[in-house]
Amino acid sequence: MTISLRLAPITRANIDMAIAVKVRPDQEHFVSPVVKSLAEAYVYPNVAWPRLILDGDRAVGFLMAFLDIDWNGKGVDFRSGLWRLNVTPDAQGRGVGRFAVESVAAEVRRRGGTQMYVSWEPGEGGPEGFYRKLGFRLTGEQSGGQTVGVLDLARDQG
Repeated sequence: MTISLRLAPITRANIDMAIAVKVRPDQEHFVSPVVKSLAEAYVYPNVAWPRLILDGDRAVGFLMAFLDIDWNGKGVDFRSGLWRLNVTPDAQGRGVGRFAVESVAAEVRRRGGTQMYVSWEPGEGGPEGFYRKLGFRLTGEQSGGQTVGVLDLARDQG
C-alpha cells in the first residue's frame, strides 16, 4: 500500500479532523488526546508546533513539537523535540510515526538545532522501543514522570 504523508498546520478547516485522531484504547494512558495538545499549543504559542499528519486527505496522526523551550525554566537550557505523537490504529506500523519523528527532526535542523528530545510514559506496551529503534538514547532525566530521550541530529542530513 502506497502512502503519501504530509504535515498540515491546524486550521479552522481541519481542527475537527485533528481532534478526531485517536490512538488504540490500550495506548490512551501513554499519550494525551489531541484536544489537550491543542489547548497546550494555545497556552504556549511561542514554542508549540502542532501539525496534522495526512495520508492524502485522510488524517492518520497528529504531532506537536516543542521548539526552543526553556527546559528547566532558568533561561540556560533551551531544547526542541517531539512533544506529542498520536497515530490512528489503522495507520500504525505503516511508517507514520517514523515520518513524524523525521519531520520534527527536519524542522529542528532547519532552526539550527543539533539535538532532538522526546519524552515518553514508561510501561509495558509503551513507545520506548519505537523511539530507541529510531536512535534516541536515554538522558537519565525525567520530565513530569516521563523518561527523556535525545537524538543527535547529523548536520549533513535532512
